[in-house]
This record gives sequence, structure tokens and C-alpha cells, in this order.
Amino acid sequence: MNAFVLVMVFLGVFVAAAGAVVASKFLLDRLREGEPTSVVDVETWGDIVDSPLLKEERLSTISFWHRMLQRFDWVENMKTRIAEAGLSWSVGRLTAMMLLAGTATLALTNQISWLPRYVVLGSAATAVAAPYMVVLRRRNRRLRQFEEQFPDALDSLARSLRAGNPLLAALDLLARECPAPLSVEMRRTVDERSLGGNWDQALAHLSRRATSSEGSLFGGAVRVQSRTGGRLHEVLGRLSENMREASALKGEVQSVAAHGRMTGKVLTFLPVTIGFVMMLTSPSYLDVLWRHPSGPDLITAALACLVLAHLVIKKLVDIRL
Repeated sequence: MNAFVLVMVFLGVFVAAAGAVVASKFLLDRLREGEPTSVVDVETWGDIVDSPLLKEERLSTISFWHRMLQRFDWVENMKTRIAEAGLSWSVGRLTAMMLLAGTATLALTNQISWLPRYVVLGSAATAVAAPYMVVLRRRNRRLRQFEEQFPDALDSLARSLRAGNPLLAALDLLARECPAPLSVEMRRTVDERSLGGNWDQALAHLSRRATSSEGSLFGGAVRVQSRTGGRLHEVLGRLSENMREASALKGEVQSVAAHGRMTGKVLTFLPVTIGFVMMLTSPSYLDVLWRHPSGPDLITAALACLVLAHLVIKKLVDIRL
């Protein structure tokens, strides 16, 4: 009962804080409606506020939580991962979701008396890490999409350069025509260069955001061409061909390793499926396991071994080039 009260208090405080933040933001927006002067009209002011170049650097809209997060070094790494995932979340929102998930899971699992203490704590720790794992999963999917789109984008960029367009105009055209996430990254690169930055800085930021060999190769090719000269469209054409060959090789490796991945999934879910079927058909076979004092420990150890075996098989079939 104490855990339930704790969860309700936490939810109440969280909802109250979120309501206060929304109300204060609404009031500030109403107060700022008169800020644009005659030099900048209201429509232009709205475009400036909505511009992706004006980034909100606060870690959280709650001042106390913002000051708390500033003391930790891992916050910048989390902020980078959120940006690479293409999410508009703040670090404060993500950490609040993690704390809320962990607290709710701890309160719910603590009500199950037959669960061992380490299972309760492990479930809470898993719930805390779940939102961040979602961010990492979206980040990996976004980077894979970027790698798939990049060879075609290089071909389009090479044709635009061959037609006589400068590099900045060609990148701007690429940012308009390509789908996300490549268009978003190219738009950021064009905006950084248009605002007075040099190509080295803009391309270095692109390589850091993309975190792939394709972005690094493209940035290196453009930097070398800007210093030594040459036909950049030919370099980009050869680079796109090499990327397609590397992508084809990765596809062949993944097709060969598909059997191993499927085997790992079958071996992981087969014992769980058999246990579930036995509970439905012959419950008496598993009554001893549930009622014995060592039963929960044995079940936990079996599930832990299944998860560990799945991770080992996944690591064995994960062939990186």
C-alpha cells in the first residue's frame, strides 16, 4: 500500500509540474505577442521563432531540473543521441520518462509477494532504461536510412555540379528534393555554410551527426577538392559507386547471417512457448515449480540464461565489415 501511495504522489507532482509548465508557456506566448516592432512584422517574427537555426539549449523547461542536469557529464551524450535520433525531446523530458517508468514498475512489481527482491529491482532498472533504448533504436534506424539514401544523393549532387551549379546551390537543391533524414542533415549543412561558416566546420558537423563512414568520406572529398581543386562531380560519382558496392556486400553478409539470427530467435522463444502450452494443457506439471520456495529463483535463472544466450548468438552472427 505504501508503494501505491508513493506512485500516486509521484504522478500527482509530475502532472502538477507539467501543468504549471504548460500554463507558464501559454502566458509567456501571450506576453510575447507584442514584442515584434515595426522593423520586423509579426509574420516574419513567427518565421524566425520557428526557424530550426534558433535552438533551445535548455535541458528542461523546469528550472530546478535544468540546473540538476547541468551537473552531470553524461547529459551531453544523451543530448547528442536524441538529436541523432531526429527527436524533438529535451533531456529533461527523457529523464522524467525514465524516472516515471522505473518508479511505476517498482511499485507494481513490489506488490507481487512471490517475486524475489532482485527481480523487482531488475525490472525497475529495465523500465528505467527502456525510454533511452527506444531513442537508441530510432537513432540506429535513422542512420541506416541515411546510409541507404546517401549514394543516390551523391549521384544527384554530381549531376547538379556537372550542370554548372556551385556546391552550395547543389546542396540546397538536394535538401529540397531528398526525403528525410538526409534532407534534414543537408539543410543544416547549407544553413551553417550560409551563415558565414566555412566548409570544414559545416562538413565536420555533418560527419559528427551522421556518425557513418559515408558522411566522413563525403566531407573529406569536399575538403580536399576545396584546397587542391579538381572535378568534384567525378569524385562523387566514384564515391557513390563504392558505397553501392559496400552496401551490396553488407546485404550479402546479412543474408548469410539471417539463418543464425532466426535460429537464435527460435531457441530463445521456444522454451517460453513450451512452458506456456504446458500451463494450459497440464497445469499440474508446473505446480511444483510455482509452489516450491526455490521455484521463483529457478524461473528467474532460466529467463536470465535465455536472454544471455540470445545476446551471445546475436553477437556471433553480427558480422561487421
